[in-house]
This record gives sequence, C-alpha cells and structure tokens, in this order.
Amino acid sequence: MTDSRTFAAILLLSAGLAGPALAQSPHDHGGMSGGMSGHGTGAAKPDSNDDAATRDFKAADRAMMTDMDVPYTGDPDVDFRTHMIPHHRGAVAMAKVALAHARDPETRAMAQTIIDDQETEIAAMAAWLKRRGR
Repeated sequence: MTDSRTFAAILLLSAGLAGPALAQSPHDHGGMSGGMSGHGTGAAKPDSNDDAATRDFKAADRAMMTDMDVPYTGDPDVDFRTHMIPHHRGAVAMAKVALAHARDPETRAMAQTIIDDQETEIAAMAAWLKRRGR
C-alpha cells in the first residue's frame, strides 16, 4: 500500500466506514454524524490545555465534520462526490496542520503526498459535478 492509501484506510477505519461491524450504532451513519467513530462527542472541542498542534487538528476536524453535513440527492454518483469533497478537504487541512507542526520527515512527506493527491481528487470530483450541472 502506498502511504496515501494507508492513510485513507486509517481514516476509513476510524470513521467506521470499513464495514457495519465497526459502526457504533445503526444511527451514526458510519460514524460520520456528530463526530468520527471512536471519538467522544467532545473530542474535537477546544481545551485550554491543548497545545498548538492539537488546537489546529481539532479545528480542522470540526470544520470537516460541519462541511460533510451535505444533503443527499438520491443519486449515488453525485452523493459520493459531494460527500467526499469535504472529506478530502478535511484531509488536506489535517495534512497542512501536520506540515506546520510535525518534525518527523516521514510524517511531513506523507502529509505533502496527501495534500497533492487529495487536491487532485477534489479537482476531478468538482469537475465531474460541474460537467453535470451540479
């Protein structure tokens, strides 16, 4: 697996999207309503004890979860893209936090790869939606 694929797999697993057995409840929509699966409801709330990186990661997580609250259209091709775009933007935001705070060269390289790959995928999904008048 490439680094970006490994990261994507980790995101899917942590979000409860790898299968129904990982979902917290039948009402949490794969762990993507109200917070990522495995995170308490207050996990992304600011805390005065958080260091700068944690504050930035929490802000990126909160923004992603808010932005992912997109209405469904009933068209799985459209819904896939309209929900993945904010998910990918969240990955880019988290990778930018890593670039700003991480010191490990492998972490920084993975973060840059994620930014590059996700921005390319976001552009492709947005172009697909635009071609279909969405």
